Amino acid sequence: MPLVTTKEMFKKAYDGGYAIGAFNVNNMEIVQGITEAAGELNSPVILQVSKGARAYANHTYLVKLVEAAVIENPQIPIALHLDHGDSFELCKSCIDGGFTSVMIDASSKSFEDNIALTKQVVEYAHAHGVVVEAELGTLAGIEDEVVVESGKEAYTKPEEVEEFVDRTGCDSLAIAIGTSHGAYKFTPEQCTRNADGILVPPPLRFDVLEECIKRLPGFPIVLHGSSSVPQEFVKMVNENGGKMPDAVGIPEEQLRKAAELAVCKINIDSDIRLAMTGNIRKYFNEHPDHFDPRQYLKPARQAVKDMVAHKIVHVLGSDNKI
Repeated sequence: MPLVTTKEMFKKAYDGGYAIGAFNVNNMEIVQGITEAAGELNSPVILQVSKGARAYANHTYLVKLVEAAVIENPQIPIALHLDHGDSFELCKSCIDGGFTSVMIDASSKSFEDNIALTKQVVEYAHAHGVVVEAELGTLAGIEDEVVVESGKEAYTKPEEVEEFVDRTGCDSLAIAIGTSHGAYKFTPEQCTRNADGILVPPPLRFDVLEECIKRLPGFPIVLHGSSSVPQEFVKMVNENGGKMPDAVGIPEEQLRKAAELAVCKINIDSDIRLAMTGNIRKYFNEHPDHFDPRQYLKPARQAVKDMVAHKIVHVLGSDNKI
């Protein structure tokens, strides 16, 4: 099947109590690992591209890689999504260039300015058969060009969501309930520590999520910054020359709970980076004389595939949902 929008994906996910994984892609190995896992598990999947990924890999290369994945996995629905578009011009470029979904992130602007920019993108996107994700509330952390300092994040105000969706016409809404971008999602002061000295993050604000659900019945909710930062990969990085003290993510059981409610799209990026980086560092540590990129990118690609398969089955619940 050709690339699809997320509209039908989200309807099925909402009704079925599961979420679709939105995985950031930057190169061939990541695209292959994600789509091979989704294909084998009969799961719909969203491949998302950030502004930084477009700058790194080039729009055309990324689109053609995704088109190749569609050809190789014709049995599963695949959407191509712009992650954190920060301007009308960027969203328009992606719409004109073959994306089936875009996000306009005007969450740092005032409520009225957020509405105005989002509505402008929605009008253009809908005229071209493309769906739009918007954001209300801000997440802390760092993701490519998106930087929000800890302490300056803001939970979504449930009392604003109805007006925002009605006035913009957006198709899905990213809300802030305590997730955070990057591998350092929380400061030590925000957390407790378990018996092994690992940081334990504060729980997500399910009260905010549930109130948003009440005000937007049947409407797809999105969670950004939802990597779990598996400690096995943090340890692998650190044992092979890396320095990632106190990296911590969102507990998977909390994400699964969110997926069973109205969260239809869960964004995952840092976990893929960790899995790849940990395995590449380990490979070079064990094979210091090797220099063929295929030798170290092969286990990195497999690590991505294994990571995505785990997320699909144990976190998202999207396996066998075609």
